[in-house]
Amino acid sequence: MRRFSINFDYRCPFARNANEHVMTALEAGAPWEVTFAAFSLTAVHVEADDPPVWTDPAKRSELMALAAGLVVRDRHPERFLAAHRSLFAIRHDDGDDVRDEKVVRAALERAEVDADAVFAELEADWPFTTIRDEHEGSVQAHAVFGVPTFILADRAVFVRLMNRPAGDSALAQTTIERVLDLITDAPALNEFKHTALPR
Repeated sequence: MRRFSINFDYRCPFARNANEHVMTALEAGAPWEVTFAAFSLTAVHVEADDPPVWTDPAKRSELMALAAGLVVRDRHPERFLAAHRSLFAIRHDDGDDVRDEKVVRAALERAEVDADAVFAELEADWPFTTIRDEHEGSVQAHAVFGVPTFILADRAVFVRLMNRPAGDSALAQTTIERVLDLITDAPALNEFKHTALPR
């Protein structure tokens, strides 16, 4: 069984693509043990003179969707993949603002998650501490700078997948296996980027 981590911020379309491949493959029985880890793009873009996002009350709404996802992951793991998919979809399919509590609640509810219970956990503050710990831990241990980043053993690789699996579990599993193979088998390949994409 392959064990790896993938990070996410619901605002990033590339994080959505990669996480959706992983989710689709897992739902079809892919033999992986996956850790879904929070990473805050807001924290990456804080100005040098500004307070850290973790201590700035004005930035709390920018962490809300991430925090809600972590509550479901840690308190209701049987609903996590559905909630994770729904939180990405409400941002990237519906175009809604995941800094809005009503939007996050709607995403949770359509994933059959008790939104009131999730927001009660947010009031306890631990999900925001978890975001900070996971974000800072990945930066310190693996120099992670963005999403999506795959972490496999002691290697971390930032990956942009341009397509979504569109429900094709075979495609999803093949895509992620290819990524993991490159991480383990081609450590000298540091950057591989098409100069243009076919339209």
